[in-house]
Amino acid sequence: MIIVTGAAGFIGSCLCHYLSSQFSEPLVAVDDFSRPDKSENLNGLQLHARVDRDQFMSWLKLNGANVSFVFHIGARTDTTEFDMAVFEKLNINYSKDLWKWCADHQVPMVYASSAATYGLGELGYVDDEGIVDRLKPLNPYGDSKNLFDQWAIRQENTPPFWAGLKFFNVYGPNEYHKGRMASVIFHAFRQIEATGQMKLFRSHRADYSDGGQKRDFVYVKDVLSVCRYMYEKRPANGIYNLGSGIARTFLDLATQTFKAMEKPVQITFIDTPEDIRDKYQYFTEADMGKLIRSGYELPFHSLEEGVHDYVIHYLMKNQYYRS
Repeated sequence: MIIVTGAAGFIGSCLCHYLSSQFSEPLVAVDDFSRPDKSENLNGLQLHARVDRDQFMSWLKLNGANVSFVFHIGARTDTTEFDMAVFEKLNINYSKDLWKWCADHQVPMVYASSAATYGLGELGYVDDEGIVDRLKPLNPYGDSKNLFDQWAIRQENTPPFWAGLKFFNVYGPNEYHKGRMASVIFHAFRQIEATGQMKLFRSHRADYSDGGQKRDFVYVKDVLSVCRYMYEKRPANGIYNLGSGIARTFLDLATQTFKAMEKPVQITFIDTPEDIRDKYQYFTEADMGKLIRSGYELPFHSLEEGVHDYVIHYLMKNQYYRS
């Protein structure tokens, strides 16, 4: 059996559908299934079992003998949540318990880390385990992910294969439920659909033009391909960046969304709120050398390709990813 935690969420549900279409191994979905706005994400999927996340460790004691691989995608991902206790419970302690089980039972484990661990990028965006202790995340979410990375690297008792994937700005289908935490592309589509225009944050730095702030946007279908690579090839244990490797501007993103919707480009700029200006990232770009050197060869979607596919085949049709 393959386990996917966070299975009802954005990346987790896409991964479940993808694995189900690619492999015959039974699939077990783990999540908090109480939210009706996430239920559509797993519709049509043949699952061996759905397990509530609070019952999962107990479930493993009874059913763990048949588990062959764990994708631990579930986490609290709200970057505006400042109660560290929430992250300690869900992102750190829960992950430690699952790691220890995988280590004791020799089950491979891939878990979701985050580019939020890099903070303002003072040390760059290189997935080098040697700098993890010196990274300075900007919020409790980033702190929680970095603290678990630090803990994982120090462990002597490990799963036979493990990888922490530092997701950059992932976008794509099945994020309808995410509200304010949905991708900028999702919000751009909704804003353009409703008003015919898009508002972007004005730059408050002389070295960046308005809308010239850059992020590494990665299409969820590329994330799925990398997860498959980890499942099949199992490269060296460690932390791996998972972005496109190419930073693009918000202006590029908005323009491509207008283009996919076949609407005239109407972009205006508003001030970045003062309470987040000092923590606002003007640039992120994943160094993808480590993954490529490990043997990964598939190309990543360009921003143009990814936005077009997402808008045309999913957002404009209100469709979900099914495989």
